[in-house]
Amino acid sequence: MYIDIYQVDAFAERVFEGNPAAVYPLDAWIADELLQNIAQANNLSETAFFVPYQDKFQLRWFTSSHEVNLCGHATLAAAHVLFTHLNYQKSEICFTTKSGDLLVTKRSKGLEMDFPASMPKPIIAPDNLLLGLGIKPKAVLAAFDYIIELEDELAVAALSPDLALWKSLDLRGVVVTAPGRNVDFVSRCFFPKLDVDEDVVTGSAHCEFAPYWAHKRAKHKLKAKQLSSRTGFISCQLQGDRVLITGKAVDNMHGKITL
Repeated sequence: MYIDIYQVDAFAERVFEGNPAAVYPLDAWIADELLQNIAQANNLSETAFFVPYQDKFQLRWFTSSHEVNLCGHATLAAAHVLFTHLNYQKSEICFTTKSGDLLVTKRSKGLEMDFPASMPKPIIAPDNLLLGLGIKPKAVLAAFDYIIELEDELAVAALSPDLALWKSLDLRGVVVTAPGRNVDFVSRCFFPKLDVDEDVVTGSAHCEFAPYWAHKRAKHKLKAKQLSSRTGFISCQLQGDRVLITGKAVDNMHGKITL
């Protein structure tokens, strides 16, 4: 049995930029253990699998060790595969996921994803969060991740956290942000609990960043930059309780695996 694999660089305009994701179109679901084994073999931050379902697609995401409830860059990659390689004719795709229905629309500026917004709230920081950070934060908040605001872009770029301390935290990960020099905000995102020490471009984290910075900047359209080894640029727009996240994607590889 052969299954197609597409490796796509998401939030990128050229190959080797943005965040790589593996995408597997399936005719029907295979065993969860097999899905996880495939993702582990890929050794990427995320692997996406989708199956046709009525006029939608069921979409699931896996790191090398866990299934996750929401992933932006692998959703972008899956939509790219449908639009570019699988002759999907409509301008809008509806993915049914553990986070509800997610819409991806083809626009002239890229692929626009409609995701649920999650407003961070101030918290008393757990000891291991602050110990792992190693510097004084400007603010500590939480949504589905811990959100740390630092003073400026340079502090985010220079950050070297103790990830062993963050692996024991109860939320999905730790995302760090600050005002940007040439964009509205910058970020870095760490998920040691999911065996992803630092994710290079994290669409889902912008479901938390967008409402936070929209409030601080008093604007609904935001430009963001993730300060990773590969760098990613993301456009965000807050619309009520939803966030529109826009990016581009490019092909890296197409092949087949044997099961």
